[in-house]
Amino acid sequence: MSTFDTVVRLVYLAAAACFVVGLRWMNSPVTARRGNTLSAAGMAAAVLATLAVVVESDAVTPTAWAVVAAGIVVGSGFGWYAARRVAMTAMPQLVSLFNAVGGGAAALIAVNEIRHIAPAPHTGVAIVLDVVIGGVTFTGSLVASGKLQGIVPGRPVVFPGARAVNALLALAMLAGVVAFGAGVDSPLVLAGVGVAALLFGVTMVMPIGGADMPVIISLLNAFTGTAVAMAGFVIGNSVLIIAGALVGASGAILTKLMADAMNRSIANIMVGGYGTGDAPAAAAGPGGEVRAVAADDAAIQLAYATKVIIVPGYGLAAAQAQHEVRELADLLESRGVEVAYAIHPVAGRMPGHMNVLLAEANVPYAQLREMEEINPEFARADVALVIGANDVINPAARRPGNPVSGMPILDVDHARSVIVIKRSMGHGYAGIDNELYTDPKTGMFFADAKKGLAQLASAVKILVG
Repeated sequence: MSTFDTVVRLVYLAAAACFVVGLRWMNSPVTARRGNTLSAAGMAAAVLATLAVVVESDAVTPTAWAVVAAGIVVGSGFGWYAARRVAMTAMPQLVSLFNAVGGGAAALIAVNEIRHIAPAPHTGVAIVLDVVIGGVTFTGSLVASGKLQGIVPGRPVVFPGARAVNALLALAMLAGVVAFGAGVDSPLVLAGVGVAALLFGVTMVMPIGGADMPVIISLLNAFTGTAVAMAGFVIGNSVLIIAGALVGASGAILTKLMADAMNRSIANIMVGGYGTGDAPAAAAGPGGEVRAVAADDAAIQLAYATKVIIVPGYGLAAAQAQHEVRELADLLESRGVEVAYAIHPVAGRMPGHMNVLLAEANVPYAQLREMEEINPEFARADVALVIGANDVINPAARRPGNPVSGMPILDVDHARSVIVIKRSMGHGYAGIDNELYTDPKTGMFFADAKKGLAQLASAVKILVG
C-alpha cells in the first residue's frame, strides 16, 4: 500500500469518527450545533480525499471534471440557499427533498457501475439493492414533500386494488434481487427493477395521511442511508458505507421512537388511511360549552400564578412566535413565576422541531422538558398555556374507540387552569374534536399565536406596572 493510499484511508477514518461524534453531540440541543459542524467538516474532508484519489488515478477527462465542478457549485449553492431561506415550518419538506436527492444519487451510482463492469454476485446484489432502495426513496420522498407542501393532497389517496399493486411491485423488486444474486446482471432486469421501485415509492406514500408523514419522512431518511451504504459497497468506498450505515441506523431508531410516541406500529402507518386532517370530524366523547377568554383575563391568571407550563405546538411554529413566547416567559419569571416548556415527541412536524424553534429564541435548555419528565408536574401547575397544540393534548387518547386512542399525550388537563391560544376550533390531523377545549377549567383565547402572545405580554406588563 502506498503512502498516498494510507493517507486517504486515515482521512476516511477521521471523517467516520467525525460522523459518529457529531451524531452523538446532536443528541442534545446544547451541543447539536457543534455536532452538525463537526459532521459537515468530516464530510468535507471525505469529499476532498475522494477528489484527490480521482486526480491521482488520472482517469478523468477535462469534460468530466467540468461536470463535477458544475455539480459541486450547483449542489452546494442550492443546499446553502435552501438551508438559509427555509422556514422552520417547512423544514420537514426540505428534509424530504434531501432524502430524495440522496436516494436518487445512490441509485444512479449503481446504474452507472453496471454500465462499466460485469459485477460479481455479491456486488450485483449490492447494485440491485441500491437501485431498489434508492428508487423507492426518491419518489416516496418527493410525494411526502408534496403532501406536506400542499402540492399533493395531504389526505390518504387510495385506488381499488392498491395493495395488490404494491404486492406485485414488491415481488418484482424481490425477483430482481434474486436474479442478480444468481449472477444475472442484465441491464434490462435492472431497468425493470428500477421502474418497479420508482412506482412503489409513489404507491407506498400516497395512501399515508398528513399526520403520519413525519414518521414516513424519518423512515425514508433511513432508506436514504441504506442506499448510500449500498453505493459504498458497489464502488468500494468505506466512508460511504460508514456514513450510510449511521444514517440508516439512526433513521430507523428515530422512526421507531416516533411511532411509539403515536402508539402506532410502523406497519400500521405504512398501510395508510390515517391522519388526514381533511376528513370529517369523528366523535370525540361528551360535548360541552367552549369558554372564550380575553387577553386581560388570561394575563391575570398568568401573572399571579406560581408555576406555568407552556405547551408549544405546530401553531407556534406556523406563526413564528418563538420570540414572543420567550418575551412572555421572561416577564412571568421577573414576577417570580416558575416557567417550563412541555415538549411532546411529535409536536410540530418532526422530532426536535419545538426544541430547535425555541432554541432559536434563546429559551434556556433547562426549561425544555420532555413528556415523561414534565407530565407529573402538570398537577402542580397553576396554568398550562397551550399554543397551537391539538392531538398531543387531547384527553380522548385515554379512551378506546377513536383515532388517537392510546397515543401518549401531555397531561395538560391535570393543571389547575388551562389557557389555549388557537385561531379557531379547527381539528388536528386526527380529525376529531379536542375534549380539552370544552373542559370547564379551559379558557380559549382565539388569536394567531404571534399576535396573541404579544397581547398577553402587553397585558402582563400593565399588571407588572
